[in-house]
Order: sequence, then C-alpha cells, then structure tokens
Amino acid sequence: MQFPPISRRRLFQAAGVAAASGAGVGFAAAAARAADTPGVRYVNPLIQQRADPHIWRHTDGYYYFTASVPAYDRIVMRRATTLQGLATAAESTIWSRHSSGEMGAHIWAPEIHFVNGKWYVYFAAGRTDDVWAIRMYVLENASANPMSGTWTEKGRIATPRDSFALDATTFTQGSTRFLCWAQSDPELGSGTSLYLAAMANPWTITGTPVRISKPTLAWETIGHKVNEGPAVIARNGRIFMTFSASATDANYAVGLLTASSGANLLNAASWTKNAQPVLRSNDATSQYGPGHNSFTVSEDGQSDILVYHARPYKAISGDPLYDPNRHTRIQKVYWRADGTPDFGIPVAAGATPYRFALHGQAGAYLNHYDYRVRAGTSVAMLADSQFRIVPGLAGSGTVSLESANFPGRYLRHRNYELWVEADDGSAVFDADASFFQRDGLADAAAESFESYNFPGRFIRAAGGLANILTAATAQERSEATFRLT
Repeated sequence: MQFPPISRRRLFQAAGVAAASGAGVGFAAAAARAADTPGVRYVNPLIQQRADPHIWRHTDGYYYFTASVPAYDRIVMRRATTLQGLATAAESTIWSRHSSGEMGAHIWAPEIHFVNGKWYVYFAAGRTDDVWAIRMYVLENASANPMSGTWTEKGRIATPRDSFALDATTFTQGSTRFLCWAQSDPELGSGTSLYLAAMANPWTITGTPVRISKPTLAWETIGHKVNEGPAVIARNGRIFMTFSASATDANYAVGLLTASSGANLLNAASWTKNAQPVLRSNDATSQYGPGHNSFTVSEDGQSDILVYHARPYKAISGDPLYDPNRHTRIQKVYWRADGTPDFGIPVAAGATPYRFALHGQAGAYLNHYDYRVRAGTSVAMLADSQFRIVPGLAGSGTVSLESANFPGRYLRHRNYELWVEADDGSAVFDADASFFQRDGLADAAAESFESYNFPGRFIRAAGGLANILTAATAQERSEATFRLT
C-alpha cells in the first residue's frame, strides 16, 4: 500500500481538525480533572434536529435536556437517567410562544439551571411584530421535577443597552452568580460580543456589564461577526468559557476564553482568548458547523462531556438559520497535562471513540503517525490516539478498531506490524483487522486484543511501536494490556 507523504497527510488533517493549542474557560464544577478517566461510549447523533443543546445533570439522578426546535416556536424538555437514554426519552413542551407581542417569535437556545432550590430556563425570543427584536427572558418553576408543575414568566432580563441580546448562561464563582450573554456591539456595526455581569437574583443583573470577548479574529468573522453561545466549565484552577463564532453554516466554530479561578471576572483583562478555534468542521468525519455547546458529566461523574450541535453535510440551501438538521451530539472532553481541555474533532456518526492507554505508563497511548500504529506519549493531536470499537469485519464475535480521524481506516496487521489502512473489502483484510476483545492480560479490569487469524498473538506496545506479538512474560502481558479512556 502506498502512503502519502507526511505533509499531505497533515494538510488533510489540518483542514478539519480543531486546534490543539491554548487554553479556555467555563463552569460545570470546580474540581480538578484527571487526564485519564474511564472511557465512555455514546452513539451520535444523540437527538436529531435539536440545536443549541443544553443538558443539566441534577441530584435526583436525571439528566434534563432542552434545545432549540426547528420551528423556533416552543421550549421542549426531556429527561433520562443516562445520557444515551435522552435519545429515546419522551419529550414535552413546557412553554409555547405568545400569539402576539413579546416572546412571540424566534424562541432560541433555552438553557435549564437549578438555582436556590428552583428551576430556571433562560431563552431568547423576538416579537410577533418584529421577529428580530431578540431579547433574553427567564422562566421559573418551583417543582422538584421541572417537567411538571407550573412555569412562571419572570420577564425580560434588562440590560443597560436595550438591543439584540441572546444566549444567556449563568454560573457561579465563589458566592457570586454571573450571567454571560451575547449582545449587539456598537463597535461592530452588525455583530455580537460577549458580556458578563453579576446577578442580583436569577432574572436580574446588577452593576455595569463588561465586554469580555469581541469577534476580531479571522475565524470569528466569516459570514457574520459573531461571539455567542457561552458555556462554562471550571477545572484545574481555571475557568474555561467556550463560545461560538461566525455564521451558522460550516464556518461556525467553537472558541475558548480562559481566566484564573481567583481572578476578577469583571475585568476584561482577566480573560485570554485562544488564537484558533478548539472545535471546527471536519471533512473526514462529515460533521459541519459544530457549536453552541454546553457541558455535563458522565454517568459515573468522572468524565466531562461536551454537548453541541452539528450538521452532517456542508452544503445548505438558503439561510442556514432555517436549515433544520443541526443535531445534538455528545463526546468526551479530555484534559491535557497542563490542565487545559482538549475537545479534539467532532467525531463521526455512530459510536464515540476511546483512547487506548498503555498499562502502567502515564500519558502513553496507542496512536498513529503516517498510518503506522505507535505507542507512547508523543501524540500530535488527540484524534490520532482515538479509535472506535466496532463490530469485527470478520464477524465471529470479533471487534475492529476504526480510526477516529480517518473513518473507514482500521488497525490491521501486516507482517505482524500494525497499520491504519482502508478496508479493501477482501477476506484477508477483514481477518487482519479483526480481534477478540479479552480481559486484560495484566489487569482483568483493562482490555487486551487477540488477533483473529493469529491466535495467541495480541496487540502489544513495545519500543514505541504496536505490533501483534505473543505475550508470555509478565512484561509482555503488561505491554498487551490497555485501559480504555
């Protein structure tokens, strides 16, 4: 098989891979997060035709989900005890647009939060007589279950400038609750910046709002000058705030702001913006315009989960705002050794991928470079070290390992060496790319992968490379054992 030179391969990846450098800010919980938490498996898209998704995991054991619907005419909600369960959970309409006046059109981007013992939904809406008079509004519900009880309209969130405003989110730093939102910025002419203010109560801001981000970078100003959709996750002594930028087509991308957890958040200088987006469209995985994300946690509470929308195609007929196929998706957030988040790429439809961490070696993973499967700490980008476990190409109860950033390419052995290669449809390839997933040879809680057509040979990581080899000694069994993260 002929392999393209590295320069061509890297150019191909760069066209669709999120930038791996920099830091960012947000709030889901303030705890430190270990680099290697147990692997999680979900299936994407999670929910079709639900944009601007927001998931809140509550103390009652349920995940609560809300999002924009294509008709922009109501607020929906569903709940389940697992994230995947949201895909099939019953959906209810908790509120519908007014027939006249305020809150009568463009019902956008609802978020659900639990504050001081009550539920609140933040959303944006236009007027029936001016659908672009978008402002922010709040609903309140005192019931234990927000899908029952009564939602009371608390009214519009008043801002010093009465202008186009949307995408409100709320979080706390210490004892202070903040509201962050997107609003038209006079300096932009047409476009939105991100603003931050302290809150007097869950529907009222106090003090003078501060602009913390303005769309000035090239990737933030394609089609429209936009910073919107803020979301916060606090980890490792920092507050990471993601946001979305540019038009809502394939140019839509996720950016990142970062502040120290002890900083004065109302000082714009406390926030640093990544120079490049941290999640963007990817041709290889056929996911376009990823953005307007939120954060939640896995069922075991150990992994942070990115919740976002994307389309499965690039070409859009007409205004992308009215294209209905922005689907809700979820995938694991990884954490670098420096404590910053790594979102990787918007993964392909189907099962989410894992990293294969080497047994007994911190920060070392199976990965591929120039299509050769390697093993170690030197990983050029997260997606190089992610593989999906899919039904084995050879059947018979086997599994195959598909590259996350090169869908359709699988780990296969050739002369006992492991490569990432495209399925040529042959029986030989199917056999070479199939493995029996076993309990870990060195740790039964981990995994080992035995060759389908060479029984007794396992995927083994040794000398910086991965091959299929026998595993007779304790050291060899350790080299053939992997933790899925």
